[in-house]
Parts: sequence; structure tokens; C-alpha cells
Amino acid sequence: MPKFTGYVSDHTKFIDELKSKTPGMEQRQQEGRNLLWDKLPISLDEQARTEESRLRQQAYPYQTKF
Repeated sequence: MPKFTGYVSDHTKFIDELKSKTPGMEQRQQEGRNLLWDKLPISLDEQARTEESRLRQQAYPYQTKF
């Protein structure tokens, strides 16, 4: 089957145009991703302390206990 390599979608054209008009966008995008998602691993002690310090909550918080 032949591949059709001449077609470029409108979305691809838009992204390519945006990248060409906005230098440094990909770098800022990567920095934002690193800030929100790429976290350093935490030690087992720190993980245990974090788990111990969480407040326990009942399954349905709006129900009053009698």
C-alpha cells in the first residue's frame, strides 16, 4: 500500500505555525511539565511519614455519627 505523505492536517499546520511564531515555546512547555509532573523520588522514610500524617476521613463525610 502506498503512503500518502503529501497531506498535512489543519491541526499540524496550526501547531507548526505556532511553534515558528513563538520561539522557546517547546522549552517552556518542557519546564512546565517538569514543574508539575517530573518529581524526584522520595525516600521510604519520608513516604512513611507522609502516609502517617494524613488525616483519616470517614467514607461519607456528611453523615453525622450518633
